[in-house]
Amino acid sequence: MPALHDSSQAPVLIAGGGIGGLSLALTLHQIGVPCMVFEAVPQLQPLGVGINLQPNAVRELFDLGLDGRSLDTIGIQAREWALVGRNGKDVYAEPRGLLAGYRWPQYSVHRGQLQMLLYRTVLERLGPDAVQLGHRMVRYRNEPDGVVASLETRDGRQVEVRGALLVAADGLHSAVRAQMHPNQPPIHWGGAIMWRGTTPGVPIRTGASFVGLGSLKHRVVFYPISPPDPASGLATINWIAEITVDNSVGWTQGDWNRRVDVADFIHHFDGWDFGWLDVPAMLRGASEVFEYPMIDRDPVPTWVDGRVALLGDAAHVMYPVGSNGASQAIVDARVLGAALVEHGVGPAALRGYDQKLCADISALVLRNRGSGPFGLLGLLDERCGGVFDDIDAVIPATERESYMARYKAAAGFAIETLNAAPPTIAAGARVPG
Repeated sequence: MPALHDSSQAPVLIAGGGIGGLSLALTLHQIGVPCMVFEAVPQLQPLGVGINLQPNAVRELFDLGLDGRSLDTIGIQAREWALVGRNGKDVYAEPRGLLAGYRWPQYSVHRGQLQMLLYRTVLERLGPDAVQLGHRMVRYRNEPDGVVASLETRDGRQVEVRGALLVAADGLHSAVRAQMHPNQPPIHWGGAIMWRGTTPGVPIRTGASFVGLGSLKHRVVFYPISPPDPASGLATINWIAEITVDNSVGWTQGDWNRRVDVADFIHHFDGWDFGWLDVPAMLRGASEVFEYPMIDRDPVPTWVDGRVALLGDAAHVMYPVGSNGASQAIVDARVLGAALVEHGVGPAALRGYDQKLCADISALVLRNRGSGPFGLLGLLDERCGGVFDDIDAVIPATERESYMARYKAAAGFAIETLNAAPPTIAAGARVPG
């Protein structure tokens, strides 16, 4: 545990050892800024299920030296994104990643394996003491020449650590965000319930397709997060089953994620057997299933208080409808790094980061609340009740393509814009001094 430092020698403190916090640690090391990561859990484990890394985030990981060979060990390159109606007919499909014309691939990966890859890389590059486990962020105190973080250890001790800056990547229940914005509304739940699991299965369509099947308020999403096993031909298929219910009484289950039995919800998907996909069989094939409410938080006007900034879910937890929660946390880390290169290690860099991202990503949080790219299924419901023979007669191809282009532009991964953009942090860039 570091002692209190002189401000001139103080590191940047990072609260949270998730994807955002570890990406920031690697970024700070790359640009020559000392840092320390404090994580509440006593041992990091590869928890969670599948996530998608959009090309804008993969680009940043590549610039951190995590190349395709590294990412291929924890997932696969996505080839297609598709929506299929409740009748089993295609609504929309488009290539993804390199096949779509991006200069960088899109990856479908196991969230926990990505976190562990980042963690191992941090320890290799920054040293074994760079991540302090078992230290939960409690509160902070801005001072004229630094910031003091108060942390609680697993045995109940209170410790204080001085830093030049504090970046809170401590997630949905961020103690830093609660202190920075004490009057924020409670967690927002719009009525959607998700059940998530992984099941061995044969990949369909391109073999690396993300498929959303059903309607806006009653759907299944699935995609492989591993290559097929050479012997069995089976890949790990990540799936999310979702329904929307009345949310007027709020979330009554208590836990924000809990293990459940597939029998508790499989009846919602009775009859969903299309020949090319037997949804009930896929759900029953999971070794364990977890239930989550689809939640976010109302945006806040700023992510910064003096020498303290929010990052990742602490700043902008959002509905996972656009596959951009983890991607945005990685982008946050890189944009903050670029601001430090431009302004030096001080409050001006945090203000630059805030001005660059807060308003636009807050708008994305609200856009995802409105259904994100799955809004096409909402249009289908409105126009034909989800029953159609010819999708072009219901939603013309030009309208479908325009809808998706607007979403990708808002989420920061429009193809032409991303391909033409210079690196977020120039190769070899270092913070002055």
